[in-house]
Amino acid sequence: MIKHRFLSLAYLLAVLGGAWQLARHSGAPAFLLPSPAAVGQALIQQHALLAHHALYTLGEMALALLLGGGAGVTLALAMAASPLLRRLLFPLVAASQTIPVFALAPLLVLWLGFGVASKVVVAALIIFFPLCLSLFDGLCRTPPGWLELAHTMNRSRLRQFLHVRWPAALPYFFSGLQMAAILAPVGVVIGEWVGASEGLGYLMMHASARLETPLSFAALALLMLLALLLSGVVALLRRRFLYSS
Repeated sequence: MIKHRFLSLAYLLAVLGGAWQLARHSGAPAFLLPSPAAVGQALIQQHALLAHHALYTLGEMALALLLGGGAGVTLALAMAASPLLRRLLFPLVAASQTIPVFALAPLLVLWLGFGVASKVVVAALIIFFPLCLSLFDGLCRTPPGWLELAHTMNRSRLRQFLHVRWPAALPYFFSGLQMAAILAPVGVVIGEWVGASEGLGYLMMHASARLETPLSFAALALLMLLALLLSGVVALLRRRFLYSS
């Protein structure tokens, strides 16, 4: 399975690289569309700068996953455990997604400053909804027969949750976590674009303003790599916990 995915990814990258090179030879100016070789050269020559900003962005993504994931799981558990909380909270959660994050990002930067906090909160706001919704859906879809069996065995509500509802909801949880891992870089970069002094999003904006397009593309490539890395980690965790469950 891993070998198949690796080959598929390699094939996709080869096709995109070929199309990119052909587009470059169509006459597009280098400052608009640099060649793959120029981007590779930027990756090598500016590796220290890129590594510094990539680590900064990776740290923000990890914190956002912890904050947004924790909030999403907590909210899903609360709504699944209490019909009253479900009626009160679910409309608010759904309504919160009608507000564009781009509209909130400047306010969060104004309130929380240009540091890590504003970027983490922006990304967490994007992350928590798919994870919360997926887990809540999974908890509500526990097979009734499983719950009836646990009830006839006089299992407490806590034991029913730990041994019946949670294992049944694990596939939904990891589906939401996979989506959160993909969305985390988006939220972090939005925050860095609005206001930051470090991170790959900041580096992309700074390089583009100075017409250093190869460096901007190199930062974008690293951002994609970080997203794939997080998604791969979640996929490994999914196989580990689902097979062990």
